[in-house]
Amino acid sequence: MEQTVLGQNTSKNTAVNLDFSNHERQILRHLAGIVAELASRPSEEDKRTLWTRHNDLEQVRPLVFCDPENGWNEIIPESAIICKNDLARSWEMYFRKEIFWHLKMGDDRVTEPVFNIPYSYTETDWGMHHVQVGGDHYGAYTWEAPLQEYARDLPKMKFPVITVDHQMTNSVHQLADSIFGDLLTVRKKGMWWWTLGLTWPLINLRGLQNYMTDFYLYPEELHRLMEILRDGHLARLNFLESNGLLPDNTDMYVGSGGFGYTKELPQSDFTTKTRLEDMWGFCESQETSGVAPELFAEFVLPYQIPILEKFGLNCYGCCEGLDLRWEYIRKIPNLRRVSVSPWADESRMAEQLGRNYIFSRKLHPAKLAVASMDQESVRMEIRQALRAATANHCVIELIMKDNNTLGNNPQNAIDWCRIAKEEIDKI
Repeated sequence: MEQTVLGQNTSKNTAVNLDFSNHERQILRHLAGIVAELASRPSEEDKRTLWTRHNDLEQVRPLVFCDPENGWNEIIPESAIICKNDLARSWEMYFRKEIFWHLKMGDDRVTEPVFNIPYSYTETDWGMHHVQVGGDHYGAYTWEAPLQEYARDLPKMKFPVITVDHQMTNSVHQLADSIFGDLLTVRKKGMWWWTLGLTWPLINLRGLQNYMTDFYLYPEELHRLMEILRDGHLARLNFLESNGLLPDNTDMYVGSGGFGYTKELPQSDFTTKTRLEDMWGFCESQETSGVAPELFAEFVLPYQIPILEKFGLNCYGCCEGLDLRWEYIRKIPNLRRVSVSPWADESRMAEQLGRNYIFSRKLHPAKLAVASMDQESVRMEIRQALRAATANHCVIELIMKDNNTLGNNPQNAIDWCRIAKEEIDKI
């Protein structure tokens, strides 16, 4: 699932209404003031220090992070948003999330005294694009994959081209700065991707069923498709780096869990322009969860590594189980954060990761999807994860994400964080 933890991702929508009413400006300024006050508290520097030591593989207490994702719609429903302008509403939602995270959630996320303005841009497709069917209100969907015949369709492939609307970006930046720039640092900074794993666009273009038979029916064509996707992603990264558009993501959410604070990035020769080597990279391949490790090693990982080797530190994995793929995954350069999903053998993962990587344990979101959460079941799952990881001296983080619902009970997220902290205190 794409991470939108900050509500601040780079936006493809360049048609933005910047006409805020005085009332909307007052609301946003008031909320920004609260965030600024929360961000100034000594506790935030303590949390930064914890994340930094944690990411640098020091043995600190396990860290906790909860992003309710679609559950935010139950924590802060649309009816609670006062602003009318669409952009103002998104900013209001962002501030209300920040306040809830700090005052209610109880996890280790840092409240920063900043407000990020993403770049407005347009981007072309791969010479073709899929058509989604369904998916309204975050429901299930299918799609019409356009790349049906390799011989006919592969020559149509083109690298996507980004065109940044600097005028709109600057206008949005100036608007935010005029409203609350004296309270928070307003900066141009947005994430251009969540994952660089390649298999998401691959499946959208080719279709899951076709892909699963391509290993045997069209292996050479599949390799060629992966080459195109790899080279297109590398071209995109080169464009962003060359044009000074890359964000320093060391104070942002990285990968599929955790934050990027570290003494190891940016590199020692960093000046003012972020390079790929100054950033955390991230790949995953959830779409290939049912693929044999040997096929993953032949058809996926060799195309991800040339991307990941560009970055200073790397995260790998999301919901897919990595325990059976570890002998291949461990070859990734600069690998630091590794996902341990509910579908992985956590004991085996703990043995494999040891002290050398971050054991990024994703707890099961389904436990929070009911009106009355089984707190004892939650406690036992967390306790078991902590026991497996501590027995192998792992550097541990407990992550709750991928929530489609909180059972219309926001208290579930708060209680999950409380229970996680209680179980950590016991060890």
